[in-house]
Amino acid sequence: MKDITLVILCAGESSRFQFTTKKQWLRIGDIPLWLFVTNRLKSYSKFTRIIIVGHKNELNYMKKFDSSLIFVAGGNTRQNSMKNALQEVTTQYVMVTDVARACIPKVVIKQLIKNRKKASCIVPVLNVSDTVIYKEKTINRDDVKLIQTPQLSDTAILKQALDTKKEFTDDSSAIKNIGKKIFYINGSVKAKKLTFGDELNDIKCLKKPSKDFFTGIGIDIHQFEDNKQMVLGGVNIDSPFGFKAHSDGDVAIHSIIDALLGAIGAGDIGEFFPDSDQQYKNIDSKELLKYIVKFISNIGYTIVNVDLTILAQVPKINPYKLKIQSKLAKLLQLPQHKVNIKATTAEKMGFVGKKEGVAVYSIATLKYKNWKK
Repeated sequence: MKDITLVILCAGESSRFQFTTKKQWLRIGDIPLWLFVTNRLKSYSKFTRIIIVGHKNELNYMKKFDSSLIFVAGGNTRQNSMKNALQEVTTQYVMVTDVARACIPKVVIKQLIKNRKKASCIVPVLNVSDTVIYKEKTINRDDVKLIQTPQLSDTAILKQALDTKKEFTDDSSAIKNIGKKIFYINGSVKAKKLTFGDELNDIKCLKKPSKDFFTGIGIDIHQFEDNKQMVLGGVNIDSPFGFKAHSDGDVAIHSIIDALLGAIGAGDIGEFFPDSDQQYKNIDSKELLKYIVKFISNIGYTIVNVDLTILAQVPKINPYKLKIQSKLAKLLQLPQHKVNIKATTAEKMGFVGKKEGVAVYSIATLKYKNWKK
């Protein structure tokens, strides 16, 4: 279809969702929900462009899944996200759906497209079968409809409708507000919306996450700097020198972060916290690790264990090993025995052996969170 852009909204915080993973990042087999929905709709019809509206902190990671898609940062409301997406829409029509509707049947998409010229916005709806009470009064249930997405709109009219400070929860409401025509088609109970999480067992097209494990390796090296506090694994070390770095130089935490990012295929620490950015100047590396741990949870992973080797001629690491293990376990939200610390010298060889710096090697193992009950 040469004149329709597909927009998939998945920038929300999932604040009502009962899982720590955001709903758009639930793993369906081996892919996140947002990509599952994208692939499903893409198989139904040929769209001129497909735009994914994601959370600004997740866009770079999203791009690693499919670089053929267009990614746009969402706003703090659905309407702001829509406005951002519409800046990239040049086609006559735009079809917009929420990622929360995962199992939209093909017939709904076909009917939206078939009827696109009948009104400014084509909307799937469901009839209400139960008795309806509104403000303690019974009203005619035939007058009540449940609106679904996707909705297909005339792009120019939708842009006009959203050019207001008034907030709308869907496109048809905004278009109706400016007096334009809406055409309703039959929706589907199969297009059940995922909101709280207890709907998951009723959404039949979603298969459970794969049971794969993922391993990442992290290596970090820092040279010494005189008259600076040494911090290693989140623990202050008694030493006349610390680490030369843009941040506090915690070489152990930096290594762990790279191992975690490697396991999820998210690049490296520099992509998240570039040393060219002054907001990270002298930052406490524990804060960086907390951010990464939350990010990992948000996008659907569980950390299984972490193993690291500290290569240092000086200072002596053994007196601090248990303290470092305890601190890292808390930061990683793991039982202490699932964080292993090893320490060795370089037998006076190389830059470590010459007491010029410290190197840390880390391995992290992760798996998908299992949302399937």
